[in-house]
Amino acid sequence: MSHPIPSRLALLREAMRRHGVDACLIPSADPHMSEYLPDHWQARAWLSGFTGSAGLLIVTPDQAGLWTDSRYFAQAERQLAGTGIELMRQRPSQASEHLEWLRQHLGDGQTLAVAGDSLPLATRELIDRRFASTGARLRTDLDLPGAIWTDRPPLPVAPVVEHPIRYACITRADKLARLRTAMRKHGASHHLVSSLDDIAWLTNLRGSDVECNPVFLAHLLVAADGPATLFVDRRKLTDTLVAALAADDVRIANYATIADALGELRAGDTLLLDAHRVASVIADAIPPAVRRVEAANPSTLLKARKSAGELDHVREAMRRDGAALVRAFRRLEERLAAGMTQTELDVEALLREERSSQPDFIGESFATIAGYQANGALPHYRATPESHSTLKPLGLLLVDSGGQYLGGTTDVTRVLGLGPTTAEQRRDSTLVMKGLIALSRARFPKGASGPQLDALARAPLWASGLDYGHGTGHGVGYFLNVHEGPQSIRPPVPGTALHALEPGMITSIEPGVYKPDRHGIRHENLAVVVEADQTEFGEFFAFETLTLCPFDRRALEPGLLNPEERAWLDDYHAKVRAALSPLLEGADLVWLERHCAPL
Repeated sequence: MSHPIPSRLALLREAMRRHGVDACLIPSADPHMSEYLPDHWQARAWLSGFTGSAGLLIVTPDQAGLWTDSRYFAQAERQLAGTGIELMRQRPSQASEHLEWLRQHLGDGQTLAVAGDSLPLATRELIDRRFASTGARLRTDLDLPGAIWTDRPPLPVAPVVEHPIRYACITRADKLARLRTAMRKHGASHHLVSSLDDIAWLTNLRGSDVECNPVFLAHLLVAADGPATLFVDRRKLTDTLVAALAADDVRIANYATIADALGELRAGDTLLLDAHRVASVIADAIPPAVRRVEAANPSTLLKARKSAGELDHVREAMRRDGAALVRAFRRLEERLAAGMTQTELDVEALLREERSSQPDFIGESFATIAGYQANGALPHYRATPESHSTLKPLGLLLVDSGGQYLGGTTDVTRVLGLGPTTAEQRRDSTLVMKGLIALSRARFPKGASGPQLDALARAPLWASGLDYGHGTGHGVGYFLNVHEGPQSIRPPVPGTALHALEPGMITSIEPGVYKPDRHGIRHENLAVVVEADQTEFGEFFAFETLTLCPFDRRALEPGLLNPEERAWLDDYHAKVRAALSPLLEGADLVWLERHCAPL
């Protein structure tokens, strides 16, 4: 059977020729600038065969290139084989290097086409500036991939539900009031919100339009001194929910009419929008007479700082999630000891089964990564029925998984020693552990940002000539997206803003090391920023570790840990044992006690 990608590229090139287009850019994006997309907007995957969550495709009459970062190099190499698409290895600090490639390859009178519903307003402005000196032009009125995608999936129609106030903690009316206060500081009469997690948080609603992300397709237009309008498919809402929204002065309009509503804004109105989170085709509907204020959505920061009530629920969700992990890992260990055949797919199924038995569990927060031995060196590996490994009673298994609970979102990585391990594996695992401990123990002044702290987790690896190609930490939502901003812990990227870490922000701490064809190590906990000290030099913050699951010492070399690191690990395991013991019994409790014993 021939590969379908070359024929799809041929159709795209024919459409480009008909419209006089010299290059077509197909990003990983939807009209909400989401990281994870509904199938309807998976044009890049359909045209390239590459299914990673991050990447973009550029097609010219005689070239095709797929830009992605180091997390996906191995996956992209495999999926692009035989397609005629070249893998363009994106460097961590050069996120816009594809634009420089376009600037060099497009000249006077040539045209780049990008579907306007998949291009952020900020990126369009950047392209226009890059093209100013070349004479090339940008068209956003052509959706060429959509024109040739004859069996394109429809928009999702999953129900939208209320997030119970017991868990939401803050009422919809209070959240909208906080938003309007921030709007007035910007002098805005209206605010457009297109990012799905912001909308879900502001409205205390949840959906399932995106796999593993409890969000729904919508736009929100908020008036500072008037109602809010939620643009959503009415079929997703019950009459009861519509009435509850109306009681908070939230009106319902058809999802497809957001451009019409923006077009009705009048001269004298001031619209606040986030140019990085609004599609250019939607921004085009704003009348020229309307003043624009481009700034980050205020709700992004508001939802990042979890309330005391939310954090109480998160801590309970972590207990339940930790108990599920203990049961799953104990059962896996027991099966292997009994000689049962187990694969990476069985690990995923065990985790799903145990999490599903926990109260308030809704689903997974991302596709489980269970990578045995060399597969662990692929940071975003996913086992499939067609391609997976069988476990053996030796070596390392990396398991990165998470759950969505009504009271929080979890994300945890553990490396299990399934049997004898090599000295190199244990050394690498311990160096990564030293990095996790160093960052977990950090004290930092108010105003410090993630890029300022990133080196703490890398220093033990750097000292041995090792490093990893991904960030050290990402923000995590509250029964929302497993990746959220504005905070992150990563190396500095030129031209990007530094967002201070503030109390209530939850972030992952996940250093790693990956050796292709050998093994991969990643240890990951979630932690929340808390107040620590007040000194003559100002206010200092720290991290409270939230994740509750033992680390497997069979994958470590304890002699490489210094006394402070050993004490941190012992204290952590004592906390895990105390928190999880009441939820476990029998063989599960014995397993927990064994894995939480002091070094």
